[in-house]
Amino acid sequence: MVWTIVMIITVIVLVFGTFYMTHAVSRFGLIRKIGRGKKRRRSLLSLMILVAGFCLVYVFTTLLNAIVIYLHFLGYFLIFGFLMRLIRRFTGKTFKVYWQGHLAIIASLLTLGAGYYLCTNIWETDYNLTTNQLDGNVKIAFFADSHLGATFDGKGFARELRKIEAAKPDILLIAGDFVDDFTTKEDMLTACRALGESDFPLGVWYAYGNHDTGYYTGKEFSNEELKSALEDNGVHVMKDACELVDGRFYVAGRLDDSLSPRKDMQELLEGIDRDKYVVVIDHQPNDYDAEADSEADLVVSGHTHGGQMIPFTKAGEWTGAYERAYGYERRKNTDFLVTSGIADWVLLFKTGTKSEYVIVNVTGN
Repeated sequence: MVWTIVMIITVIVLVFGTFYMTHAVSRFGLIRKIGRGKKRRRSLLSLMILVAGFCLVYVFTTLLNAIVIYLHFLGYFLIFGFLMRLIRRFTGKTFKVYWQGHLAIIASLLTLGAGYYLCTNIWETDYNLTTNQLDGNVKIAFFADSHLGATFDGKGFARELRKIEAAKPDILLIAGDFVDDFTTKEDMLTACRALGESDFPLGVWYAYGNHDTGYYTGKEFSNEELKSALEDNGVHVMKDACELVDGRFYVAGRLDDSLSPRKDMQELLEGIDRDKYVVVIDHQPNDYDAEADSEADLVVSGHTHGGQMIPFTKAGEWTGAYERAYGYERRKNTDFLVTSGIADWVLLFKTGTKSEYVIVNVTGN
């Protein structure tokens, strides 16, 4: 429902925004010169430039990226147009230079350039937690939302995995959306082999995300092929399951909420030793109350992409799509962590966050 509303609003904005942008672009000096004072000719030329630019981005990236780029230009043209009107109104000044257009283009390019850099480069984010439930210490690495093929392919994933290994964590958790509908079978297999060749003393543990099983037809590999490739490379595939690790703590992997019905927290953790530390992998951060009321000590999630883009970074929280867009929260005796993801789905820009993997240092007794 939320996505339907978003798409309807986006289409409306694109249609009416195009009328505005056609007028705004026609005010550039070069367009005026070519148009030779004829308004219709300038408007037609402006529209052709807008359509050509949109199509060019679409061809070299995706439709969604083309829309995002277009909306950024539209937004900045509106902002600087409003500011220039205010300046003219309160100062009475007029300008020979078309500042609205020039500033809008500069601001758009800077914002999108920064967004591309934040999306396609990956940082390490560290958290330090303490507990009385754990015998000794454990260093946990986790990531989510690799969406293989979006910002890096299988070989690129292997390079990023080596960076995570360099931090020498004891265990690696994958919090869903390892692949999506657009991931090739070759990239999936290459990434799985990289996991199999990695060195995490307590293993690699994976739980499903909403994209892993796919939404569309034409996916190059089946769900069983993904599961087999992971397990053949030593990855623990957790599908509403809980296992004791190293005799000291539990790892529980929840079935993604989109694949419900799934076990509730009481079912999932039934029969565990309540004196031991419990880590839960739950792709979507939308069941905090139940998890805080359970025996879970730490819940790691992804899905939100950190809120993705300004000004929508908190939109998911406001609409109730999930409980937290990014970062750390503690409820009752449970720590919750949401990562912005190590990559992205289709989009090549993150302006409200950055791509990351997470290192959690848990200090016990």
